[in-house]
Amino acid sequence: MSYQPIQNYGLIGNMRTAALVGMNGSIDWLCVPHFDSPSVFAAIVDDERGGRFQIAPSDPLLETTQLYWPDTNILVTRFFCVDGVGEIEDFMPVGAPPHWIQNETDTPVHDPSSNGRASSWHDQVIRRVKVTRGRVQFRLHCHPAFDYARASHHTRMTDHGAVFHCDQLSLTLAASVPLRRDKQGVHAQFVLHAEQVAVFTLRPLTDGHRDRCPTREQTEELFQHTVDYWQRWLSQCTYIGRWREMVNRSALTLKLMTFEPTGAIIAAPTCSLPESLGGGRNWDYRYTWIRDAAFTIYGLLRIGFTEEAIAFMKWLSARVGEVERDGSLQIVYGIDGRHELTEQTLDHLDGYRGSRPVRIGNAAFSQFQLDIYGELLDTMYLYNKYVMPIGYDAWTRIQQRLDWLCNNWHRADNGIWESRGGPRHFVYSKLMCWVAMDRGLRLADKRSFPADRVRWQTVRDDIYRDIMTKGWNVTNETFVQHYDSTALDASHLIMPLVFFVSPNDPRMLKTLEAIYRPPKNGGLVSDGLVYRYDAKTGEDGLQEGEGTFNMCTFWLVEALTRAGRVDRGKLRDARLLFEHMLGYANHLGLYAEETGDHGEALGNFPQAFTHIALISAAYNLDRALDNHPRG
Repeated sequence: MSYQPIQNYGLIGNMRTAALVGMNGSIDWLCVPHFDSPSVFAAIVDDERGGRFQIAPSDPLLETTQLYWPDTNILVTRFFCVDGVGEIEDFMPVGAPPHWIQNETDTPVHDPSSNGRASSWHDQVIRRVKVTRGRVQFRLHCHPAFDYARASHHTRMTDHGAVFHCDQLSLTLAASVPLRRDKQGVHAQFVLHAEQVAVFTLRPLTDGHRDRCPTREQTEELFQHTVDYWQRWLSQCTYIGRWREMVNRSALTLKLMTFEPTGAIIAAPTCSLPESLGGGRNWDYRYTWIRDAAFTIYGLLRIGFTEEAIAFMKWLSARVGEVERDGSLQIVYGIDGRHELTEQTLDHLDGYRGSRPVRIGNAAFSQFQLDIYGELLDTMYLYNKYVMPIGYDAWTRIQQRLDWLCNNWHRADNGIWESRGGPRHFVYSKLMCWVAMDRGLRLADKRSFPADRVRWQTVRDDIYRDIMTKGWNVTNETFVQHYDSTALDASHLIMPLVFFVSPNDPRMLKTLEAIYRPPKNGGLVSDGLVYRYDAKTGEDGLQEGEGTFNMCTFWLVEALTRAGRVDRGKLRDARLLFEHMLGYANHLGLYAEETGDHGEALGNFPQAFTHIALISAAYNLDRALDNHPRG
């Protein structure tokens, strides 16, 4: 085996956890039972020791393709062989009726956190293997590596398959073909002819649950329930504009990254996929950032998904009341709301293609970042405007945060990019402090809430003048990354999006022009793709470079779109850039965090922020094109 390109994977899930399935039929990443639980399969970060569950033809292959069942998150991997065509349908059941899961006395078993869905059946991976033409011989290897390959396990064969047991967890693999035990787990070889089907189910083994494999008819019913669930969910989408297929796929991907029991939305389902091959920019993204809140709420509401926005808002509201000792808010939390996300390295793992260290946890939870207050208040403002009015208790907590910000906005922080090069006066952080004060004032006026309006307005105006004086470089005629700097930062593309400046303000246009230059000329854009900043300077505390940041490319599309309201040329540029960027999605329409020098996916995959930015860019660009059809 060898490492697959990151872009060769598809994602399946059940709103509790998710798995990456490669085009070679291998599940190379799965954490059980939740997104941030220890991994069971982690071959993507250590090909030799990480563990995998692969089913693939042993016959000579002519071609492999991968696709999603229409309007669902059911993944189909199709193998074209010399003697036939085989395929694997991979999915985690959702929407199954309660009668599906039964204990030894055939009594339905319910999970209180499942919102009426069947327990256990949605906690499993189903792999349905079939042949549509001719005959195909398959091989199977299921080699779990519990607790990030730190825990040993033993394998016990059963009448229906095998049980893998370690001290923390037991998994049962039920199979409709015979399995054989080996040193790492189990393997099998089997031949299927046209219209024959083999089924494999992997799930936690709990008391009272049978380890038998579902029948062909039962599997088909689970499949249909899952298809119905995803298609019914997607039917709520109100977006009918251009690029609808890509917007729908982004919405389905974001739903997979929702932790349904709490409403939290993770940044990505993976950890430690590198931002540069062989480098150390390898982070754990299986958590929920307050920063993502405004963008996520905005994106979901724009295309009709109010239920997810409400659930996320409940999670977010709970965090707002959990201040730290100094009165600040933490920037990132566990999906269950926990505060402690201690970062550690897994030195026994090789890392994706030798990219070390492999990290779990995220030390950013202890950083001081001022920008989150702007994103938080923008979220509250949007929620009040588009979903439902916020209550007095929520307003009281907001008021407390704004009063705290009045006394602290002038402090240096670690910034949106979570720099490990020490606190600085980042312009983006000051910008979002302005957003916080502005949205607080708007919300107070909109709802006639009691507020210290004079103080808030004075602070808001002070922040504005501070940015325009210290954040603007007179010589280069650009906004800079931080005070006393000359560096550019793509986060400034947000300025017109949050109404800090007009999209046609001369300062914004000059900054946009500077960012749009290629890196060799001091800019941040390479073939239409945008770098966050010049990472090679080492100012962020890390020495390696990185790829272009996909989210920032979509931000550039939005900045051009807004400038295009009076400059048709920029609107044309926005459309060209957007459609150019669509070409960098993988074969399934998924994006990682970054794009490398050779067009390869880099960073954790898929990344929620990228897909949110795509939805927002598509929505606003489509609307602008309707208003200016010749743009």
